[in-house]
Amino acid sequence: QVQLVESGGGLVQAGGSLRLSCAASGLTFSPYTMGWFRQAPGKEREFVCAISWGWSADSIYLVDSVKGRFTISRDNAENTVYLQMNSLKPEDTAVYYCAAAVGQVESTQMRFPRWYPFWGQGTQVTVSS
Repeated sequence: QVQLVESGGGLVQAGGSLRLSCAASGLTFSPYTMGWFRQAPGKEREFVCAISWGWSADSIYLVDSVKGRFTISRDNAENTVYLQMNSLKPEDTAVYYCAAAVGQVESTQMRFPRWYPFWGQGTQVTVSS
């Protein structure tokens, strides 16, 4: 049984930083793709970034709005994926969800939730102005 548990959310002032963690259990096959999505109140869930690894070199994809501010990384030994968020803005306020897929999702497809069968419960990130 695959379980994803996010942590690290909280309240931070604009310009501050947070690091989210997604601890995965039950994922026993490589390659994987793990992504971060977010959903603000009254808005649809949107893709933030993803990392894919396995047969070839890691593939990372971030949406333009977070490039230069957010970094996704992984620790295979800990079965954990991290989202380092710097220079946070009030518009980054949302519930952040970790998602996982078995296999390397092609980079142009990473932003579509349909490729991720496994989801965490979400962690709230609130950025005050």
